[in-house]
Parts: sequence; structure tokens; C-alpha cells
Amino acid sequence: MVRSLWTAATGMIAQQTNLDTIAHNLSNVNTNGYKAQVNEFKSLLYQNIQTKTTSANGEAKPGSAQVGLGVRNSAITTIFRTGPMLASDSDTAFALDGRGFFALRGADGNTYYTRNGNFQFTLGTNGNMLSDTDGLPVLDVNGRPIILDEDYVLSRVTVTADGNLCYPDETGNPQPIGVQIGVFQFNNPNGLEKLSGSRYAQTAASGQPINEATNNMVEKTKVIQGYLEGSGTQAVDEMVNMIVAQRAYEFNSKAIIASDEMLQQANNLRR
Repeated sequence: MVRSLWTAATGMIAQQTNLDTIAHNLSNVNTNGYKAQVNEFKSLLYQNIQTKTTSANGEAKPGSAQVGLGVRNSAITTIFRTGPMLASDSDTAFALDGRGFFALRGADGNTYYTRNGNFQFTLGTNGNMLSDTDGLPVLDVNGRPIILDEDYVLSRVTVTADGNLCYPDETGNPQPIGVQIGVFQFNNPNGLEKLSGSRYAQTAASGQPINEATNNMVEKTKVIQGYLEGSGTQAVDEMVNMIVAQRAYEFNSKAIIASDEMLQQANNLRR
């Protein structure tokens, strides 16, 4: 019975983590480029009560008697599916239709990746730099910040589906200016380290970033100007998952109460 107390307690701990994940998803229901996360569980070790070669009468039997010792969270997996496309009035709003990520240069000099294409031009010493809302520069296909001269009228700059920046010529037709927004993929995006601000960091598990501009073996991601990728969280699904987690937590707590009552009855037998 003491074993059942600890087994039910592991279930309550696991469901608490599950509820934390659901709450995090719901809190980011309006975060651009956010990807929903789900908990994965695994069974703990099993304890042998009887081996398969013995029985109460000393006879051989085909199966053993094992009791599980509970559950634990094995991983929190990110669902990298394309979110809804939300129209934006900003000329520097970009959505990605595919598996790609934008690249950002962090304040520490490292490169980070995001699906949130809510960018803006900021005026610097070298010109107008394309950056995110925190001021981190957006990188091109060569890993360099995207900076345009002050001669460009920023409202007239357009972006093609492959990320090339274009500017109208004398006849008003947009022409590429030799700058392309970098889009990168990963063999295992679930291996990316999650950071704040819908950003991700490369790890050994994710593998090296694949530059779509120089690799023809991957399916290209489309860059859509004037749209933002909405959150991958479905509020209705998360509410259902929350109810399921609450019921599972309740069942485990009832198992603890039942074990406690059985222990109390066993103690009363001594009186």
C-alpha cells in the first residue's frame, strides 16, 4: 500500500507538469509564430512480485507478476505545424509557409531562429536595418544583417516568395536589389532549444542549419509579405486537454486517499 501512495504521487506530479504545459500554450494563444507543446509520458520501473518460474504451490507458470512504480514526463514535444496566416497592415510583416525559420543575430553575437516575422526597419549609422521588435537584426542568406541605404523609400520595398527584396525601377516594375532574407531548416526541429520571444537556439540534437538558398535538396519555404503566422495553439483543444489533465490528477489523488484509508484500517486491526 505504501507503494501505491508513491505510484499515485508520481501521477499527480506528471499531471501537474502537463497542466503547466497546457497553461503555457493558452498564454501564447495570440503569440505570433508560437508552436504548441505537448507532454509525453513514460512508465517507470516495474517491480517483480513473483517470477514466472514459481507459484504459490511451487509449480511453474508462464507469466511473472510485476507491479509498476508509476509514471514520469519523458519529454515536452513541440508541434511544428504551420499556423494560421493573419493579414497585417505592415510592409515588414512576413509569414513562412513551410518548414523554414528566419535567422536573427543576438546581442551575444550568436544566431537564433524564429518563425515570428513581425519585423521593422530601424535607422542606424549604416542605414535602415531590418530587425525584430527587440531590435535584433534579421540575417540574409549569407548570415549578414539586412541593411538598406537611406536612398530607398522603405514603403516601396517588396519581397518575393523566395525572400528577395525588390525595388521599383524607372517603369515601376519591382526589380531584385541583391538582398535575400535568409530562411533555414533543421533536420530535427524538435531538438532546438526553446527561448523566450518565440526564438530557438541550435543544438547538437537539432543538427546544423540548412540554408534553403544554397541547398536544392529541401522543399523551399515561401515568404509571404503582409501576413504573420499566428499561434499554433488551438484554444478549444487546450481546454479539452486541461479537463483531461484535471481528471487524471483527481483520479491519482483518489488513489492516495484509498491507500491511506486501507493503511488506517490495517492500523486499527492492532487495537
